[in-house]
Amino acid sequence: MIASLRGTVISLGLDHAVIECAGVGYRVEATPGTLATLTRGEDATVLTYLAVKEDAMTLYGFVSDEDRGMFHLLQTVTGLGPRLAVASLSVMNAGEISQAIAGEDAKALQRIPGVGKRMAERLVLELRDKVAAYTPAEVPTTTPLPIAAAGVADQVTEALMGLGFTDRVAVPVVEGVLTDNPELDTAAALRAALSQLGRK
Repeated sequence: MIASLRGTVISLGLDHAVIECAGVGYRVEATPGTLATLTRGEDATVLTYLAVKEDAMTLYGFVSDEDRGMFHLLQTVTGLGPRLAVASLSVMNAGEISQAIAGEDAKALQRIPGVGKRMAERLVLELRDKVAAYTPAEVPTTTPLPIAAAGVADQVTEALMGLGFTDRVAVPVVEGVLTDNPELDTAAALRAALSQLGRK
């Protein structure tokens, strides 16, 4: 198994590159995104996967472990081979494919050449529980509380938990109260939080 190549890029095509390593030129099939990172005449390192069939051996190249991992994962789907896996990664990166599958967005997957409605549904069905590792982490959209308000938030949250509220229920309410009114002291913030929780 050839896991990676490091050498000089001696030629570039629309769908492949040739990389010379120790005097041997390796033809590597790759996506446009991967090929765009390579420059003829310069050294490069690509991660690879060697697909072996009865009549051919084809080397595929990737710039990231995520894309190579998704390439492997896609091929576990019934009827989906390496060519279609490369086509998938040419249209979307590993994170975007993962999000489409996890969100059961079959229409987004049908943007991939060669993926019709039936194949898109099969991708969702067979991979939706396997793509979590490739889904980008959500970036928090809330603004961090000032240091003083954060200390009050911790005290109020502890007090609410002592009253029987769970951490999951208490934290968003307390943070909401102190985001709107960061000058509140512990007692005032507790009263405001209890007021809001009483309405729920």
